[in-house]
Amino acid sequence: MLTYVLRTLFRMAITLFLIVTLVFFATRLSGNPVDFVLGEGITKEDRALLIAYYGLESSIGTQYWRYLSSVFSGEFGLSFLERRPVSEIVLERAWPSVKLLLCAVCFTLIVSIPLGILAAIYRTSIIGSVVMVIAFLGYAVPSFIIGILLVLIFAYTLNWLPVIGDGTALHFIMPTLAISGMLVAAITRFTRNAMLDVLSQDYMRTARAKGLPEWIVILKHGLRNAAITLLSVVGLQIASLAAAGSVVVESIFAWPGIGDLLVRSAILRDYPVLQFGVLSVAVAVIVINAVVDIAYAFADPRIRLAKG
Repeated sequence: MLTYVLRTLFRMAITLFLIVTLVFFATRLSGNPVDFVLGEGITKEDRALLIAYYGLESSIGTQYWRYLSSVFSGEFGLSFLERRPVSEIVLERAWPSVKLLLCAVCFTLIVSIPLGILAAIYRTSIIGSVVMVIAFLGYAVPSFIIGILLVLIFAYTLNWLPVIGDGTALHFIMPTLAISGMLVAAITRFTRNAMLDVLSQDYMRTARAKGLPEWIVILKHGLRNAAITLLSVVGLQIASLAAAGSVVVESIFAWPGIGDLLVRSAILRDYPVLQFGVLSVAVAVIVINAVVDIAYAFADPRIRLAKG
């Protein structure tokens, strides 16, 4: 088990290094941010002073080495636009994104797992068919379409829910529903398939033959074994949501989170903020995947006991 954990941590380090490198070179392809930030009317001398001040006069190799040094030292520089430390700006935006992510994940698990179990148990009845139709519809409609429809119905037409910001609990309803749409559909389908695999197993028939109540058979013996498959699926879905799933939704609802910050920094070419923001998201995704891998090893003895 220790070897498996160490191997997972080593893959995390390699992946993070590659992401840091790709982010640095990708941000440089959009042009010089000084021209965009300052606009027209600046003299050549002032422009050269600003380029030297931000360290953009050096070669790409030198800038890359400085960037790696700043990553390891924890000094990520100043924002080109706000003239504040990058880490301070990103940390201000991180907690709203984490709150929205947690709300979306909790809502998804509360709704999708019971629906998946119902679809598996009543697979030949109208209940299972209705659940799967809802799941396929949710899987086919993108999150930004759901967000726009929610705004048109509940904010513009009915005037029930607020649209902008995260000031109250009501602000969380529409962004959570918009983000959770595809997640609920995907996990419902995977839960149904996983439960169908275990419902026909011998240990399920043995549990029923012992006279156990049906809900204990389904939840303790069925869902517990199906959870081994669901762990990896849920982990991948949460990682994809943390990576890019909330960017568009945060932009629609003006949510003061990482997604909205990344969009603004990319448009305005604020290199330091964009680099650190992407790096923060990448770390979150890698950590989520690593935790899921380790949890999967604990849940499935065949992994932690495997040789080599």
